[in-house]
Amino acid sequence: MASHIVGYPRMGPKRELKFALESFWDGKSSAEDLEKVAADLRASIWKQMSDAGIKYIPSNTFSYYDQVLDTTAMLGAVPPRYNWTGGEIGFSTYFSMARGNATLPAMEMTKWFDTNYHFIVPELGPDVKFSYGSHKAVNEYNEAKALGVDTVPVLVGPVSYLLLSKPAKGVEKNFPLLSLLDKILPIYKEVIAELKAAGASWIQFDEPTLVKDLESHQLEAFTKAYGELESTLSGVSTIIETYFADVPAAAYKTLTSLSGISGFGFDLVRGAQTLDLIKGGFPAGKYLFAGVVDGRNIWANDLSASLSELAFLEGIVGKDKLVVSTSCSLLHTAVDLVNETKLDQEIKSWLAFAAQKIVEVNALAKALSGQKDGAFFSANAAAQASRKSSPRVNNEGVQKAAAALRGSDHRRATNVSARLDAQQKKLNLPILPTTTIGSFPQTVELRRVRREYKAKKISEEEYVKAIKEEISKVVKLQEELDIDVLVHGEPERNDMVEYFGEQLSGFAFTANGWVQSYGSRCVKPPIIYGDVSRPNPMTVFWSTAAQSMTKRPMKGMLTGPVTILNWSFVRNDQPRFETCYQIALAIKDEVEDLEKAGITVIQIDEAALREGLPLRKAEHAFYLDWAVHSFRITNVGVQDTTQIHTHMCYSNFNDIIQSIINMDADVITIENSRSDEKLLSVFREGVKYGAGIGPGVYDIHSPRIPSTEEIADRINKMLAVLETNILWVNPDCGLKTRKYGEVKPALENMVAAAKQLRTELASAK
Repeated sequence: MASHIVGYPRMGPKRELKFALESFWDGKSSAEDLEKVAADLRASIWKQMSDAGIKYIPSNTFSYYDQVLDTTAMLGAVPPRYNWTGGEIGFSTYFSMARGNATLPAMEMTKWFDTNYHFIVPELGPDVKFSYGSHKAVNEYNEAKALGVDTVPVLVGPVSYLLLSKPAKGVEKNFPLLSLLDKILPIYKEVIAELKAAGASWIQFDEPTLVKDLESHQLEAFTKAYGELESTLSGVSTIIETYFADVPAAAYKTLTSLSGISGFGFDLVRGAQTLDLIKGGFPAGKYLFAGVVDGRNIWANDLSASLSELAFLEGIVGKDKLVVSTSCSLLHTAVDLVNETKLDQEIKSWLAFAAQKIVEVNALAKALSGQKDGAFFSANAAAQASRKSSPRVNNEGVQKAAAALRGSDHRRATNVSARLDAQQKKLNLPILPTTTIGSFPQTVELRRVRREYKAKKISEEEYVKAIKEEISKVVKLQEELDIDVLVHGEPERNDMVEYFGEQLSGFAFTANGWVQSYGSRCVKPPIIYGDVSRPNPMTVFWSTAAQSMTKRPMKGMLTGPVTILNWSFVRNDQPRFETCYQIALAIKDEVEDLEKAGITVIQIDEAALREGLPLRKAEHAFYLDWAVHSFRITNVGVQDTTQIHTHMCYSNFNDIIQSIINMDADVITIENSRSDEKLLSVFREGVKYGAGIGPGVYDIHSPRIPSTEEIADRINKMLAVLETNILWVNPDCGLKTRKYGEVKPALENMVAAAKQLRTELASAK
């Protein structure tokens, strides 16, 4: 019985790639240094899978930024503004597309399906001249081959690539992107031909858009694409991999009817209903890559249950055609549990990171072949039983409180217009009030202080003194810049979710459980293993300390329940909404304590609310109902004069704008600048929004500093569709990833633009 891994984490067990990337971007190391780190990581990954006995080992899943951008480079689809003139695309062009540079903005970034991973959105149109711009897929195959490892090169499939793209600026909004299929297939043919010549016996095409709601002409594009590639693929075996959800019946029929394809990969963890389609008919002689090991969570697989499921599938497709696989790329989970030397041993026994999931995949494959490791399966069964019976998992009081939430929609008693009037009387803000999203740059010195405090190298008194000094600097800077509503900069927080999880019951934390979000940005998701509650106040001390340093309003900064849920590894033994309601009650306690302490503006970030939206439209309403309800629970008890803000990160919000309105926040700040201001199109199309809103006026994920004129132009575009009295001026997101040398001039220009427009508006009256 064979085994297969869809993809693997790239950052390394200790974030080696992150530090290499940042050193290169800062000019402290060379391209050769970066390439050496990357090559060492790839070699280690391939060896690990080979040593574990995996048969189908992926290559070309490594990336310096993301796999869609890699495909853009492969196809030579570089937007003209980056002045690429042909040849192999190098780091300068590649990273300019990803991050922008001193003179050019980056391409749009958005979420990869319903994950916290991001990708750079291709900008396409009828005039794009595609050409073979990156030989990365072939180079990595040859690199692995030279190390004695035969791999399966992985390519983002041509149809999914186009469906994930957008019309470039200046191209008609309704331009049919699939019309470009004939232009990109010749390059795919070149890549395939080179891989075959290099000796590849298998090629994997990732076509994850097959799990979405596709129209008939979109499904026909798959038939056309792979029909066109069939002769080129002759002599090589081909997998089409899907993941993240069930494959709809029509898509399943299209997929399994493709000629020239050797096997099909399905996510049987999040796509359990796909099993019914397989039972109803699977093409004879084809391979089934059965994704039974969860690639998106960190819980140990229930090996006994998976083995039973695989045995059933074996009866349908045949012993020699069943391949044990992960449900998706392991990119979305942490790297190796062996690095967690301080994790509670009981909880650790319940977990499996990427390295352990490789072992699980191979153990299942061997068991199906009659080589079951009895000791391994027994230990797994004991861990499963331990988790189910552990008293640490269940808290009856929390469960009762969450159950009592049913029957109320938890709305504030007064409508938002009346609340805004009451708040303005108290806050006395100018029109176009300025603010930031929360975090300020995390300096080397600040990270050192937190690290030394955690290691008990400095006392609590020394730590508090250092953090207060940092808050004081941030407050003083904002006052000098003349920002209207201040933040304390979050110097006590390494991560917005981890910080809260550390203070909530039911959470566990890792030392090295890092997961890539985009580029060099990594997050360390908490593990929610049990019922959630708040034993003590979490932010009141720092918020009140910051407010005491200024007469201007100081935001209390919280992470919302939906974002904590979506940015954690969540327990899989109860519905996600039940866990979310528990978190909402904990945040509600914190909101009310902040209000009692005199904080009049409280921001409850729901950066990841859109991210959790199911991939199928039929499931949207249920998710949005409990997600929006969870947010309202957090602030239902505050006074009208307490202003509730929320913030949302990079994503497409236009299709859920009514749910955003239904959150009933007083002010929402939302990403806008990097997505070509498509958020504003909602308001151009007549959606009425009565609460305060701050569409971001500049992209903080690029080192580029926008001019006053550029920001003023953005604000004017907003004023064309939004009322003056509800518009706020702010960056797209928090500033922790930027340097003060970038932040200060950008904020100076932002405030100058707001003041300029206030003057113009006043003189126009």
